[in-house]
Amino acid sequence: MVDDTVTESEGPPTNSMVDEEPVGVCKEKPIVVDADAIHEVEDAPPSAVAAALPVDDTDEARPASSSPLFEVAGEHVETAPDVSHVSQPEVQNIDTFVEVPLSSKQVPPTPPEKSPRLQLHRGSTDVHPATPSTPEKANGHDEPRPQTPSSAYSSSSAASHKRSITISKGYTVSVVLISSALEIILASKEAKRSTALRESAHNALEMIRVGQGGDRPREIFEPLRLACETRSEKLMIASLDCISKLISYSFFAEPSSAQTLPSPPPSPALQGRHSIAGTSQSSLPQPSLVDLVVHTVTTCHNDTSPETVSLQVVKALLSIVLSPTIYVHHSSLLKAVRTVYNVFLLSTDLVNQMVAQGGLTQMVHHIFARCRSLDGITLRSHVSSDTLTSIPASGSPRTDIQNNAVENLTAEASPLESAVDMTLHPGVSIPPSSVHDPDVAQETISHALPATHEAAENEHTARELSTHDMFIKDAFLVFRALCKLTMKPLNTESERDLKSHAMRSKLLSLHLVLTILNSHMALFIDSKAIIYSSSTNEATTFVQAVNQYLCLSLSRNAVSPVPQVFEVSVEIFWRVLSGMRTKLKKEIEVLLHEIFVPILEMKSSTLKQKAVIIGMISRLCQDPQALVEIYLNYDCDSGAIDNIYEHLMNIISKIATLPYTSSQQKTNDPASPALPPQTKSSASTAHVSGALAVSGTMDTSTMGLSEGQLRRQGLECLVAVLRSLVTWGTAAGKTPAESATADTASRSQIGEEVAADAMTPDPSLDGLIASAGSTEAFRQSTPDIADDPSRFESAKQKKTTLLEGIKKFNFKPKRGIQFLVETELIPGSSPRDIAGFLLTTDGLSKSMIGEYLGEGDEYNVAIMHAFVDFLDFRNLGFVDAVRVFLQAFRLPGEAQKIDRFMLKFAERYIAGNAQTPFKNADAAYILAYSIILLNTDAHSPQIKNRMTKADFIKNNRGINDGESLPEEFLSAIFHDIQGNEIRMKDEVDATINLPSMGPGLANVLANVGRDLQKEAYVMQSNGMANKTEALFRTLMRSQRRGSRAGDQYFSASHFIHVRPMFEVAWIPFLAGLSGPLQNTDDLEIVDLCLDGFKNAIHIVCFFDLDLERNAFVSTLAKFTFLNNFGEMKTKNMDAIKTLLDIAVNEGNNLKGSWRDVLSCVSQLEHMQLISGGVEVPDSGKKGRSKKLPAEELANESRSTHITVAADMVFSLSHYLSGTAIVDFARALCDVSWEEIQSSGISQHPRLFSLQKLVEISYYNMNRIRLEWSNLWDILGEHFNQVCCHSNPHVGSFALDSLRQLSMRFLEKEELPHFKFQKDFLKPFEYTMVHNANPDIRDMVLQCLQQMIQARVQNMRSGWRTLFGVFSAASKVLTERIANSAFEIVTRLNKEHFTAIVRHGAFADLTVCITEFCKVSKYQKISLLAIGMLRGVIPVMLTCPECALSPGVGPQGDDIMIRFWFPVLFGFYDIIMNGEDLEVRRLALDSLFSTLKTYGSSFTVEFWDTVCKEILFPIFAVLKSSQDMSRFNTQEDMSVWLSTTMIQALRDLIDLYTFFYDTLERFLDGLLELLCVCICQENDTLARIGTSCLQQFLESNVQKLSAAQWERVAATFVKLYRTTTPHQLFDDSLREEMDGGTVSDLPDTNDSNDQAIIPAPLSPTGDQPQPQQVKHTLGDRRRIFKQIIVKCVLQLLLIETTNDLLRNDAVYTTIPPEQLLRLMGVLDHSYQFARMFNDDKELRTGLWKVGFMKHLPNLLKQESSSAATLVHILLRMYFDERPEHQNARPQIAERLLPLGLSVLQDYIKLRADTQAKNITAWTPVVAEILDGFCRFDNKAFVRYLPAIYPLATGLLARDVAPEIRLGLKMYFERVGRTQGIVVVEAS
Repeated sequence: MVDDTVTESEGPPTNSMVDEEPVGVCKEKPIVVDADAIHEVEDAPPSAVAAALPVDDTDEARPASSSPLFEVAGEHVETAPDVSHVSQPEVQNIDTFVEVPLSSKQVPPTPPEKSPRLQLHRGSTDVHPATPSTPEKANGHDEPRPQTPSSAYSSSSAASHKRSITISKGYTVSVVLISSALEIILASKEAKRSTALRESAHNALEMIRVGQGGDRPREIFEPLRLACETRSEKLMIASLDCISKLISYSFFAEPSSAQTLPSPPPSPALQGRHSIAGTSQSSLPQPSLVDLVVHTVTTCHNDTSPETVSLQVVKALLSIVLSPTIYVHHSSLLKAVRTVYNVFLLSTDLVNQMVAQGGLTQMVHHIFARCRSLDGITLRSHVSSDTLTSIPASGSPRTDIQNNAVENLTAEASPLESAVDMTLHPGVSIPPSSVHDPDVAQETISHALPATHEAAENEHTARELSTHDMFIKDAFLVFRALCKLTMKPLNTESERDLKSHAMRSKLLSLHLVLTILNSHMALFIDSKAIIYSSSTNEATTFVQAVNQYLCLSLSRNAVSPVPQVFEVSVEIFWRVLSGMRTKLKKEIEVLLHEIFVPILEMKSSTLKQKAVIIGMISRLCQDPQALVEIYLNYDCDSGAIDNIYEHLMNIISKIATLPYTSSQQKTNDPASPALPPQTKSSASTAHVSGALAVSGTMDTSTMGLSEGQLRRQGLECLVAVLRSLVTWGTAAGKTPAESATADTASRSQIGEEVAADAMTPDPSLDGLIASAGSTEAFRQSTPDIADDPSRFESAKQKKTTLLEGIKKFNFKPKRGIQFLVETELIPGSSPRDIAGFLLTTDGLSKSMIGEYLGEGDEYNVAIMHAFVDFLDFRNLGFVDAVRVFLQAFRLPGEAQKIDRFMLKFAERYIAGNAQTPFKNADAAYILAYSIILLNTDAHSPQIKNRMTKADFIKNNRGINDGESLPEEFLSAIFHDIQGNEIRMKDEVDATINLPSMGPGLANVLANVGRDLQKEAYVMQSNGMANKTEALFRTLMRSQRRGSRAGDQYFSASHFIHVRPMFEVAWIPFLAGLSGPLQNTDDLEIVDLCLDGFKNAIHIVCFFDLDLERNAFVSTLAKFTFLNNFGEMKTKNMDAIKTLLDIAVNEGNNLKGSWRDVLSCVSQLEHMQLISGGVEVPDSGKKGRSKKLPAEELANESRSTHITVAADMVFSLSHYLSGTAIVDFARALCDVSWEEIQSSGISQHPRLFSLQKLVEISYYNMNRIRLEWSNLWDILGEHFNQVCCHSNPHVGSFALDSLRQLSMRFLEKEELPHFKFQKDFLKPFEYTMVHNANPDIRDMVLQCLQQMIQARVQNMRSGWRTLFGVFSAASKVLTERIANSAFEIVTRLNKEHFTAIVRHGAFADLTVCITEFCKVSKYQKISLLAIGMLRGVIPVMLTCPECALSPGVGPQGDDIMIRFWFPVLFGFYDIIMNGEDLEVRRLALDSLFSTLKTYGSSFTVEFWDTVCKEILFPIFAVLKSSQDMSRFNTQEDMSVWLSTTMIQALRDLIDLYTFFYDTLERFLDGLLELLCVCICQENDTLARIGTSCLQQFLESNVQKLSAAQWERVAATFVKLYRTTTPHQLFDDSLREEMDGGTVSDLPDTNDSNDQAIIPAPLSPTGDQPQPQQVKHTLGDRRRIFKQIIVKCVLQLLLIETTNDLLRNDAVYTTIPPEQLLRLMGVLDHSYQFARMFNDDKELRTGLWKVGFMKHLPNLLKQESSSAATLVHILLRMYFDERPEHQNARPQIAERLLPLGLSVLQDYIKLRADTQAKNITAWTPVVAEILDGFCRFDNKAFVRYLPAIYPLATGLLARDVAPEIRLGLKMYFERVGRTQGIVVVEAS
């Protein structure tokens, strides 16, 4: 308890509080400055509490002060000051001010960790002021219960009412409060001196004592005001103390016009008050009482005021501003704020500074908090406080108080543009506010008249401002004033001294700005927060109004070299970026591009600065939505000059990979600040410098202490980006709850994060910025319609193209313009289009624009003119116009180019300005040129003798059409240029000449004490600030003109954006993560890098980015160092763990990167073996043994984590998708093969991955068949490869594994018509074929035998593969393998024939048996096998599964194909390919005997198949040379042809004869076959062919129909034509050749057995043109050989024809017309031979070129064909059958010419030289004569004249007896017919 002695200023006497605590006031320990200096005050007077508290602290809707975020507690005091001189009342007053509680329901958003300051305040939230009226309910639903102090404090004093007075509002105020102060005043000597003071005090005291004065506040206030003006410390303290206490009782709230209360109820401050009649205060002539009170209090403070007075001033002003019933506006408010501000700056007392600082903070909070209070009355339960534009929930009626409230105020606020600014120095009077709102009760609600923005803009009358409007304007004025204070420049001394007034002012104002942004962001982004202009009623949103001041403040302070200023500026920018980015899109871009990004890149900026900016970017990177929106709004916006996201990622990556120096030790680097922002816990100079702790602010005290720490910060930032991208991009399929759980990256607390209502998603931009713990809380489940990823992708592409075009332009302008026109970024190639582009596009080099426009060709000049025409010089001074002109480009150096520019400029300037001193454009042109020269002369460092003003005037004399320009005009220009160089705005200070250290001692001494880096930074930063400020001013002007269309802000809602974001930055990500991982062993940094890798790989896998995935995974795999055990470190083990985790989590999307992962797993197992002492072969390191890993790493490699993770890679493979398991298996196969190859032929090869392949086969065997098939395609191929490896240990292991898998696989049921078993068992067959190792082959058979024994009942399609294996075994040269296989087949055929047939493997069985039949090496097996094949037939016929039982009748074709055909084809295969002659013979016999035996049951269709597929193909070798390739040697072919084929042909003819009725439909095929057989150069084959043809015709002569005879005749015709050697008449063959003759060539092939395809000629006998063919000797020999073969074949055909036709059965059956056809070809053959034989020259020519060794002739062909012709024609002639008789004229027509020609030729023969000819023709002549003799008389007489002379001629020769006999008969007949001889009657 305090002392019993209570001073007059403490309020009510202590004895009223001793017995009982006041209602609503709990005992609370106030926050004190220092425990030793200020003791605890247990019972604060009610006035003290009331000074800082509203009426009822429990109502969440009241306009209460927000959290006092400016720390005033003792923890900020650097040294505990001695405040013992402060009197007890003062101490209590300090407590009164400091102890301002927070409403528990109105605490602004703070980070999860509550700061110490906030915790101290929590206990004070229930403290209520002991005001006369404290309602029970806060929301106004219950009636207020006015209480008197007596009822509140003590019920024991019956007379206590006499000690209080009632105010007009109904409140009661203790008399002691006023009377004690008045008594002090009256007792003072000042009162005795001043009559006015004495009288007013006396009058007031009298009123108080009689219980009056409650409704006359001015009269009570008057003595207090006068007392303050006395400047007496004692009186001022007493008066100010009284004033502040009266304010807390609403004593100065003057009455106003009666108003009804609004509904719903307003703040609780309104309750319990009774409206009283009165006029509006604004109509009174004197200033309002509130203004008067403020003015009085503020004037009490000046720079000489005692500290005690200053303390009371602060207390009083705080009471006024925080009063819930008395509102202070505009100038009075600014005056109050200014005074407290000045108390802080000017006070030397530490406590006063702290009180003033805290008071200022509370004022500012209150001013801004009350702007939201009215909106919060009814909306708080329906809408999140940060999303003021949100739509209320359904069923929640909302009264829009702001839009419907119309204040009954007639006065206006001062105009926005001329709002009162405050000054740092007291004594400057600020006029009182013209508007006073004494009470909210004056407000009225009019639902009928909504005050919309548009209505306000259109009104020309003064708009009535509501209380809310006034609050908004107050907030703006205060914020603007603070911003202006932050912009006040610091001199060098102030920069160095944190305690200087200027520095403290700047820091305090900056912190206040930060505090406002931190706690009241909702007001800034509220579109309903409108400020109305007093003059035009123009409505401006709050954010637009403060925008320019805030941005300019940032542009000036963010480049400050003072760390404290810089840091708080960065904090402010972070609040702007996080909370206002939807409103200030362009401004944020300018700040980032012009200030923050350049500072990061500047060499002259400090580590601290970079660290602070990186810290800010880290917070941005932790906010996924903000990060994505940065990309969308800047990187995808062509209007944005920079790709900010991409640029930032590159910078951060470079920072993360800053080079390491050897001197840096990781222990020297302090821990990097954690990514979540931390609240400052202490600041030793806070009270001195004005630095205040703000929630959510980074702790920068440990930042930027070393490059290593900065590197780490950059790395943390990169990892945060990746986490955010993962959170945003890959949480698409999760529920918000799941996302919240998975979201590990904590989001920063920003101004907009104020309890977002997730149940009411708001599609508006502002609503989307609401933040919560997960992405889904602010990313809509359905993306916004405006958020179209394809649109942004095309926009990004367009911007990329634009930047490429700009780059080309800046290198070569013409090429750049061409590119931009081609890509349509410049709409056309007209000069105007190009000029417009050059003028408006950012990023183009001004120098290159100047060079391009300055070119002299016509096109460029036209563009330059269009360019200048775009510039507006109207109403500009001449120099200003020149400056504007030269800002658009950099003037080139050539005089001619400058001349062209200036000519056009002068013309444009004169055209736009009528009132100029120039008489024509020439004068303007000359002066402009002169100004350029003056600028260069005045500011170029190379020029020593500079131009004077006189020189300049002289130079420009007489240029104005012969006259001179006014001298004052030229003087002004001269001074303007001298003082302000014409420079490019955006290139100012582009290059800073850093002070260099020259050689020599003098330079060293000169630079002692200079901070060269800071000097360079200051030079650069000034230029940056100026440029940024200029850009902002330009931006503001354009926005004022309403051109904000390009500033549309796009809010992100689609996860797809992460893909392009990652694609543009993946290289910096990879570099930034891999650099630190490689260069450091700090495990914390390693963990960060690996976390980054994990997130990056998650993204690339999620979006299926192949290139990026391969890069990240392969890089991480390299960091495992598993290929270099000796160099491994702990970080490499961590990399292994990360890689394994990635494999487990991202397996479905790793695709080709599985190879890297599984290689590492394999190498890990290798490491485990080596470290365990196992010798592992490794052919990769020849002659070099691998270093062993360190012991602890070896143990770590066998740890549970790694072992389990490595095993999970395989054991969880059955969870992989169908496509992923294929990629996984393919990669594992590759790794397995590498292992095996590296093992060479070791006895202990590395089979780890092969073993794992077997395991994953087990794990995945239950997959659906489709997926399993794809998987086994890869695994089976690998088993093929491995089983055939040269190392038998590998092969045997693989086979055994395959056997185990097969056993398992065969347990599964296979449905009919599937072939999974067949495919699965294929590797056994492949191994049998390709592995030459007998042991491996034997193992294959053993495996299969085991499978048959164990799983034969489950065998389905696998039978087919089994027989494939046995077939392959039959070809093996190892007898035991073949024997074993044959034994197995024999057993299977015997025991499981039915199962084999049932499961469709009958054909495979026959093929297998056939293969054994064809083996030549083991005849025994072959003979047994062919016996088995023959034995299959009866078994097959009796097997019920085959349905081929005899007696069933003709079977269906399908059954035939399935069972008969395989057997028959087996025989055929043996016939064709059997190596043993005996086996072939048996097969041939078996085939045809089987066909004869069972052919009757075959269908015609099956016979068709047999003929086409089996019988005719036997003779395919005769047609195609390709078919001869199956013979190993010519001898083999010759043997086969001469034995097997000839027998087959005979058997075929026999079969045709046997089944002629069935097979007659295939007659054409048979005839064609016989044709081919006959037309062979091998005469043996030809003879066999003709023989078979003859045999076929003779055997079936009676069965041939007329049509078939026609086909037979056609066959003969074809044969004759084909074998006619027309080439004998080819002249080219008789030409002499230089190489000699054909007979000179060696005979390359004397064998007659080679089958060569004949060269058939066209039936027409067309002869080739000699000139077109040039034959070599080899060609000629080949042709001659064919000619001879044809001659032989022709003769053979003639003999065959003769034999056939002399057969009576044939002759009598063949139709005469077909006979005549045969006679025709015979006649042609005869005529051909005769013509050749008659051409002696031709025959001699052929002989000469070596055709034959003797003179060639065709005598035998001629005579044979003639003989056959004569015989058959005569027989036909004398044939008595009618059809022959009818054909007799045709016969005679052929016969007579033939006979006569033969006789003529015979007569010419010479006996001495042509004996052979005579011998050949003698029988023919005899038969002719005999035939003539048999003519009937009529015919004989008719032909007698022709024949008789020839017969007579024969008499002259020495002829053979048979001719003589014929002549005898002929002449006898002549005698008889001519009557020479009398015919004797018989």
